[in-house]
Amino acid sequence: MSVTAFAPETEARLALARQVADAVLFEGYVLYPYRASAAKNRLRWQFGVLVPPGWGAATEEHDFQHTECLMEPRADATLAVELRFLRARRRTVQRARPDGGFDTVPELRLEDRILVPWDEGTEERVEAVVRVGDLLGDGVTVPFGRPAAEDTEPVPDENGRPVGRVVRRYEETAGALRLSARELDGPYRVLRLTAVVENTSTWTPTDGAAADRDAALPRSLVAAHLLMGLSAGSFLSMTDPPEWAKGAVAACRNLHTWPVLAGEPGRADVVLSSPIILEDHPAIAPESPGALYDATEIDEILALRTAALTDEEKREARGTDERAAAVIDLADSMPPEVLERLHGAVRSLREVTGAAPAPEADGFPDEFGVPRPDTPWWDPASDAGFDPAQDRVVVDGHALGAGSRVELRPGLRRTDAQDLFLAGRAARVEAVLHDVDGGVHLAVTVEDDPGADIRREQGRFLYFQPDEVTPLEAGS
Repeated sequence: MSVTAFAPETEARLALARQVADAVLFEGYVLYPYRASAAKNRLRWQFGVLVPPGWGAATEEHDFQHTECLMEPRADATLAVELRFLRARRRTVQRARPDGGFDTVPELRLEDRILVPWDEGTEERVEAVVRVGDLLGDGVTVPFGRPAAEDTEPVPDENGRPVGRVVRRYEETAGALRLSARELDGPYRVLRLTAVVENTSTWTPTDGAAADRDAALPRSLVAAHLLMGLSAGSFLSMTDPPEWAKGAVAACRNLHTWPVLAGEPGRADVVLSSPIILEDHPAIAPESPGALYDATEIDEILALRTAALTDEEKREARGTDERAAAVIDLADSMPPEVLERLHGAVRSLREVTGAAPAPEADGFPDEFGVPRPDTPWWDPASDAGFDPAQDRVVVDGHALGAGSRVELRPGLRRTDAQDLFLAGRAARVEAVLHDVDGGVHLAVTVEDDPGADIRREQGRFLYFQPDEVTPLEAGS
């Protein structure tokens, strides 16, 4: 009914999707400045963490992911599924004693790095290939487990003499992958595929000290996500389905994950179900020189800031994690031409010179072949009757225009929290503006604002609607 070896063609298709899946797997794994002592590296792994049910029941974290998407398999098609997650491996550092024993220490300082306690992430995979026909009815369940284990690694100094060791401890991890499908009513043969990933660990905290997240993480499935590929047939996009399938797509139930088309653009035979919402066919920027594990920064800024770390900071980063050490080495060795490519990229170009095409009788098509009207969506001639410097609007019986003084009363709509700091301030009206929907807006500068003159020169005003101001002068 199922096997656990991918055919070469399937492996090739999934390999392309794994480039993005790797970014999901290691999203936020270790954040700049890549040191264990950094505050933002003390609460790690925020995406796709499936905790033991006995701990998750008392918290807001989840012990399962539920994916549903639509597929149109051909006859005798098979579904290849790859569950990927990180398993937290707890590392402690010990210093060697003269008598041959070891003492656990908060750090072990070496010439090139500073070793500290840390949770390392090791990649785990669960693979299955199932005939689509076997998914109907009760479906297929693939249980999996990883035993507890411990290993040690000696730590020598620069002269090769043992000065300590690193102890790594795995906790027992267990889970299940449940796959099923149901054929939907309609003119086309469409199946709704359901894929559920569960943490089935029986571990439960026994006391208050063990009830924290640090105790649950080594028994959790971290950054869990699915890659699924059809041998024959296609999936339907969940974000841009065909019109006939929109109702069925809306009825799909996705909890703690979201499926998108992945792999080679233009194909629809691979899906990535990710705890991070992505667009169809996501891709890694070709300019990116390597994994930086920190999507909150662009590569250029992150590489520059990493290269600017002190030697001591780099030593600690190298001792924090092998992946962090690789980031430090990457930033230190990046040649100028590679860094220059990170500054910006043009993804597409189109010809904009030359004579404009003559419009057709029923409107000329745009670049996508969709006919457009001969005129813009508003009538430019209608602007001729407005003059922001001369127009006026009546507020509380007073005609307000450029030069009028008003008191600002934001808060009726509360569209901008920063505007609330201006409540009660006096301001000068600089212009009365009308939008294409018939709305009226007052461009103002705040009195006593030392930058008011610069704002006038640059046309950078604050904007309020008439019911958000009160006239200050009877003669305004």
